[in-house]
Amino acid sequence: MAKATRKQALGRGLSALLKDDGQDINSVSDKNAEKVVGSIIEIELDAIEVNPFQPRTYFDEEALRELASSIRELGVIQPITVRKLSGNKFQLVSGERRFRASKLIGAQTIPAYIRIANDQEMLEMALVENIQRKNLDPIEVALSYQRLIEEIQLTQEELSARVGKKRSTVTNYLRLLKLDPIIQTGMRDGFISMGHGRALINIDSTEDQLTMYEKILRDKLSVRQTETLVKKLKEGLLVKPKKKSVPKFVKDHIKNFSSFFGSKVDITVSTKGKGKISIPFHSKEDLERIQKLLK
Repeated sequence: MAKATRKQALGRGLSALLKDDGQDINSVSDKNAEKVVGSIIEIELDAIEVNPFQPRTYFDEEALRELASSIRELGVIQPITVRKLSGNKFQLVSGERRFRASKLIGAQTIPAYIRIANDQEMLEMALVENIQRKNLDPIEVALSYQRLIEEIQLTQEELSARVGKKRSTVTNYLRLLKLDPIIQTGMRDGFISMGHGRALINIDSTEDQLTMYEKILRDKLSVRQTETLVKKLKEGLLVKPKKKSVPKFVKDHIKNFSSFFGSKVDITVSTKGKGKISIPFHSKEDLERIQKLLK
């Protein structure tokens, strides 16, 4: 009981130090920085802003509710990490799911590990921390790698050392960003795997990529089957379907429609200029996703 009281008192002392307007701790050389940096204390949720460098763009609502329920019962087991801003303000480095879930249950505070970092260090920490997570989709990982290379100015060799991956692995992820956005969306939504994407990247023509992508979804092709078909296509052993004659005014809109719906939209036009727009879907979840876009 004495230990719990001592810990609680320490937490109040640090909180008071942070709230003191005269203690603007922004670097490790500032007064009292050693008392704050590396400490784990309860911080008010309203004093924390989300990480603008967060590479994760999608948070599953059902998973968040499950985490919120766990936090209600057991509390936050692993503290979030924040960086100290000016005054009594903080910014998330990692732990946005725990932060969001705590807000869902109406919590006022959350345990947080405090760090001091500039914007570049903040971006690097957020990206590397997220890359280590196993539930990022391949495109999220690839975009994180690309940001580290472009914004932190790392070479692929330096990046592979920083994230603990082989250089060939880093290269394979980055190549996925050359795929058509529709195929990238399909990978993010889980309709195809990274293995499918790696096979499709070997097709030079975007139109042929999309045709093969639709065939993968329609025929539920495995990665091995996809690789075989891509090889045949490269060797000229596959007969391509004849291209439909589509008026220019329609061609100008097909790509926009396809990008919007995340699927290869087909538009047919009669000789009289009347037409039909066909939007394919590949599962119940895909149909519900399209329905939401139409609202």
